[in-house]
Amino acid sequence: MMDSLMQAALDARAHAHAPFSKFRVGAAVEDEAGRVFTGCNIENATYGLTLCAERVAVFKAISEGARKFRRVVVAADTDTLTPPCGACRQILWEFCGNVEVVLVNPRGKTEVCRMSDLFPRPFDASFI
Repeated sequence: MMDSLMQAALDARAHAHAPFSKFRVGAAVEDEAGRVFTGCNIENATYGLTLCAERVAVFKAISEGARKFRRVVVAADTDTLTPPCGACRQILWEFCGNVEVVLVNPRGKTEVCRMSDLFPRPFDASFI
């Protein structure tokens, strides 16, 4: 069943700037107050300075004062649902903790997991 957070991630995907890879991704994070923050991937010619949708959404949320999160949705047009990359897993863990992560595609296929499933031995501030 498609809910509003999943739809927000799918809608954000439409704004992706992916002229090189053509791989468009959208993300949405929901904070503890129910506010939704979206992001899309934004590429540049060097690829190394590209920002993923998940990091854009989290950074947007943080910049708007959000600090605690309930859920993250990642949307890509792939048959095998696309999880966050390693860099995004690190950011999601540090800022969102062991939240629910929903993977979705435009055809309504979904998969639900937790960050601890995707990132079983994270490095975070507890090691510093």
